This record gives sequence, C-alpha cells and structure tokens, in this order.
Amino acid sequence: MIWLIAGREIATRLRSKAFRIATLVSVLILIGIALIAKLADNGPSYLDVGVTPAAAALTPALTSTAASINVDVRTHDVDEATGRVQVDAGTLDALLVTGTSPIQVVVKSEIDDGLQSVLQLVAQRTVLDQQVTALGGEPAKVAASISAAAVTVTPLSPPKNANGQQLILGILTSILIYMALLLNGQAVAQGVVEEKSSRVVEIILATVRPRQLMVGKVFGLGVVGLIQVAVIALSGVAIGLATGSLDLHITAALSTIIWLIIWFLLGYAAYSLAFAAVASLVSRQEEVTAVVTPVMMLLIVGYVIGISILPSDPDSQFVAVLSLIPIFAPTLMPVRLALGVVPAWQAAVALAGIIAVIPLLLWIASRIYSNAVLRSGARVRLRDAWRAA
Repeated sequence: MIWLIAGREIATRLRSKAFRIATLVSVLILIGIALIAKLADNGPSYLDVGVTPAAAALTPALTSTAASINVDVRTHDVDEATGRVQVDAGTLDALLVTGTSPIQVVVKSEIDDGLQSVLQLVAQRTVLDQQVTALGGEPAKVAASISAAAVTVTPLSPPKNANGQQLILGILTSILIYMALLLNGQAVAQGVVEEKSSRVVEIILATVRPRQLMVGKVFGLGVVGLIQVAVIALSGVAIGLATGSLDLHITAALSTIIWLIIWFLLGYAAYSLAFAAVASLVSRQEEVTAVVTPVMMLLIVGYVIGISILPSDPDSQFVAVLSLIPIFAPTLMPVRLALGVVPAWQAAVALAGIIAVIPLLLWIASRIYSNAVLRSGARVRLRDAWRAA
C-alpha cells in the first residue's frame, strides 16, 4: 500500500510543470554561475615586465627574487620607447628603466602589490651588493649565504586547508541541500493539508492506515526530490568540468555528490516527517506557514551558521559540534565534507545520530498525524493531537 501511494506521488510530481521548470531553472543558474566564473578570470596570473638595456643586469635578480616569494614574473627585453608604448597599451604590466639605485619602473596607473614587493627586494639586494663590493667582499658569496638561510617550521598538528575550488563547491552544496530540504519538506506539508482540506484523506483512510498514507507520501516525494538533487548536482559538476571553472579531481567532485545525496536523504527523512506531522494540525493552506515555521527555523539556523562561518573558518569548533547534532547535521555536515575538514569519526557520529533519530521521529510523527489528520475545522493543538486516542 505504501508503494502504491508513493507511486502516485512520484507520477503526479514528475508530470508537474512546476517541477520540470524548477529543475531546468536550477541547471540554467548553474550554467550561469560557471560562465560568470569563467569570464571573471581576468587573464593570466603572471606579470609581464619589460626590461630596457640599461636595466638588463637586474634580470637574473628579478626572476630569482620573484620565484622566491611566489610571484610569477616574465621578463621581456625591449627598448625604452617601445616599452612605454606597450605599458600604455596594457601589453606590459611594468617597464624596468634603470638598474642602478634608485631603480626606476614605469607603470600605466598603479603597480601590482606583488611586483612592488619583488622590486623592493631587488633594490635592497642591489644596494647590499654595492656595499659588499665597496668593503672588498664578493656579492655572489654573500647572496648565496643569504639564500641558504632558512627557517624550519614544525607544526604540532597538520593544517587543514580548503582551496578555492573546495570552498565554492562547499557553498554550492550548502545552498543546494538547504533549498532541496526546504522545498521538498514544504511540498510534503502542502500535500498533507491539500488532502485534508479537500476531504480526500477521509476516502483514502477508509482503505489504508494513516501511518501508511504519511510514509507513502513522504517516500514518494523523497524519490522525486532525490531525482531533482541528483540531476542538478551531476549537471553542475559536468558544467563546471566542461567550462573549466571546476578543476578539482573527478574523484573529489563525485565524493561530494555522493555525500550530498546521502545527507539529502537522511535530512529529508527527518525534516519531512516533522513537516507532515505539524501540517496535519491545520485544515487550510493559509495556516501551513504558521505551523511549519518552527521546523523551518531549525533548517534555516543550520544553513545560516554554515554559510556565514565555514567559508572564513572551515575548522570552526563551534560548527563542528553543531554538525554532530542530528537536527543541524543535514545542513552543516555536507558542507564540511565538501571542504575536506571532517575527521572520519565525526562523519560516523553524525551519520549514526541522525539514523538513530529517524525511527523516533517516525513514531512521533505517525502518532500526531494519525490523531489529527481527520480532525477538520479549527487548528488542532499539538498537545491534543498527541493525547488523542
């Protein structure tokens, strides 16, 4: 009987224009995000620096210093007149005019911060070489000794750094799972009230038990939600890889999708049961928002905490603790997993917690739904629904 009810919900929802349009719009939004990310790439990450014959002696120092502080500089030998024209046209980022102190550099409007740091170090090195030569020393040996000097860092615990791609993936995961849980949970609530207000539920319950009806509805809409989430997630990864805006290894991307689906299913099972229970307390669509607001707030709080804290502090202990609590785990744990900052034991604890809570929620929701769904008219108080025989 549950399969029969679920099949009806699946068929009805999949034929819905609203479902198809929502899924298509979501995919189009992902395409737009990928294209914007691609267009936002303002060209090469390296800096083109022209070097005049008067400054040619500084080329080795310029390239070695830039490499030492991770600034990608590419030098081009040009005469001063041609170099000034290329700087004005944007072909060159800067033109090194003289190689003696003070070093002179020509830019179009402002100098790149990284390049300025490089040139400052080169200028200091040039002055140091001059002073070493004046004192009768060998600048090459002094430079080699300085280069050999190093600092050894011993971390007490390995750092957990999320790169930019993981951060973007984590944010998109957070948005997708939040919207999926919210929209599908509300669909369950609206479906319950629709059947109750039209008195269809009275006919259906003549042949099935309330628990079967509730579980069948939740299961059917969950399958539809799963299809939608999978389509959107797979489309997003495919679009990201095709446009080059996502360059994570395919294994990492697929792992994120798998965790997203797992947490959607678990989160949907928990929240949809709560939505179905509270929705059975009212008989009009106008009253749905009021009764589902407390459930929605739990969902919203988890999402807001994750989206506001995790991008700047992926290792937040506060978020880590909240992600282990079943009511917050569906919105927080998938994002932390996408960022790659979740120890295996935390993932196991969060999974075990929500899996243990779902049967309890099923029992509570079934009791409330069974006692309230046939009571039309005024809103049923939660206490009365719980106590009714």
